[in-house]
Amino acid sequence: MILKNADQLRSELKAVLEVEGENVRILDESRFKAGVLEDLLNAAVFSGDNRTKQMARWLIRRAGAALGIIPVSIHPLYEAMGKGETGGFTVPAINIRGLTYDTAKAVFRAAMRGKVGPFIFEIARSEIGYTEQRPSEYTTSIMAAAISTGYRGPLFLQGDHFQISAAKFSKDPDSEVSSVKDIITEAIAAGFYNIDIDSSTIVDLGKPTIREQQKNNYEVAAELTAFIRGLEPAGVTVSVGGEIGEVGGKNSTVEDLRAFMDGFNESLARKGKGLKGISKISIQTGTSHGGVPLPDGTIAKVSIDFQALETISAAARKEYGLAGAVQHGASTLPDEAFDRFPKTSTAEIHLATGFQNMIYDSPAFPQELRACIYDYIRTDLKGEKKEKDTDEQFIYKTRKKGFGVFKQQMWELPIDCRGDIGKALEDKFQFLFTKLNVLNTVGLVNKYIKPIDVPAGKFGTVAEMKQMEEYGEGE
Repeated sequence: MILKNADQLRSELKAVLEVEGENVRILDESRFKAGVLEDLLNAAVFSGDNRTKQMARWLIRRAGAALGIIPVSIHPLYEAMGKGETGGFTVPAINIRGLTYDTAKAVFRAAMRGKVGPFIFEIARSEIGYTEQRPSEYTTSIMAAAISTGYRGPLFLQGDHFQISAAKFSKDPDSEVSSVKDIITEAIAAGFYNIDIDSSTIVDLGKPTIREQQKNNYEVAAELTAFIRGLEPAGVTVSVGGEIGEVGGKNSTVEDLRAFMDGFNESLARKGKGLKGISKISIQTGTSHGGVPLPDGTIAKVSIDFQALETISAAARKEYGLAGAVQHGASTLPDEAFDRFPKTSTAEIHLATGFQNMIYDSPAFPQELRACIYDYIRTDLKGEKKEKDTDEQFIYKTRKKGFGVFKQQMWELPIDCRGDIGKALEDKFQFLFTKLNVLNTVGLVNKYIKPIDVPAGKFGTVAEMKQMEEYGEGE
């Protein structure tokens, strides 16, 4: 059921939730989880009334906080990794493009079963657009999944690839940097206390020295890092990531790392005394986002430069105190590759397209809906097809854009269908958590991460706060 207006919202929540200033008190948790939560989530995602939508999002966030589910930064753990106090595992960062609530529930079930401490939910700047999930909605869906599954503890939310467009930057640098600042502002307000800056797109390999090649990259990264530091809620140090090699491009080297980091640290020092820098560095090792589809739609095998991961991670920790290197574009790698990441001290690994593929290719996914999505791609997105692409290659590379247009149809799939897909995803997450060596790490996270419940006035937007004051008055 989608709650269409504030009156329906009040009626549904009577005797279940109570608003007390900036907080929410749960009066009947079992009743809340049994039915009210999903009605509230549907309103938060699909209500045509913006006021109701924003109120529902605020209520779910604050209900989560009341249960001890708090958005946090992973920065303190990464600082400990940089000092050599802990390690031997690779933190999984999971991008959810579709069926967000059901997929997140699968993540939490696997994490709780394996007593996993550090695991990140993330969404890229581009994904926010084509999946039609603004940061506030994404946070709400993940929070609702945590509540539903009984998860309690820190919630790591990350802005992935908050990327500078090279084409737009070349025409108007200030405007493009400003647009990234806008999405950063929106994300932090939604509880994203982990932000990956990707200005590697403006590395200029035509310059004669590596330092000159990285100049635009480190200067923009420093500007955005200083901007983030100015937005941090009291007591929170946002974990910021940098990137030295665009995924799909030239493989990264230790020399690239040093050129970027030395320039970045100098630039950041000019922005303000004592500003915290980045906590990790993304590099290119031979992968590409989503893998490389062959003419028949299968994925080409790639050779990952694990030596680069190991040497750059070691240098990043020893010379700059970072947690280590970050691997992108990894979800379509063969199963036997994953246990090599903790062995090479890779700090973090980003996983996305493989889960998308599991949803679309699942025997439980309705053939009629899949055909409808593919027809939409062939018709409405035909301008994106490259001349050399086969139909299979085009569909594989473009079907990610079906998640936004067909979002409601996917959310409303029969419960048994979503259950089958969720179980397969849960098994995959369990496999990845095992291979990445993050099982039984809850105690480690509890040691280094001290959640801070950001007051409601900073957790949501000003408009949300005003609406909730009116909601409280109505009660």
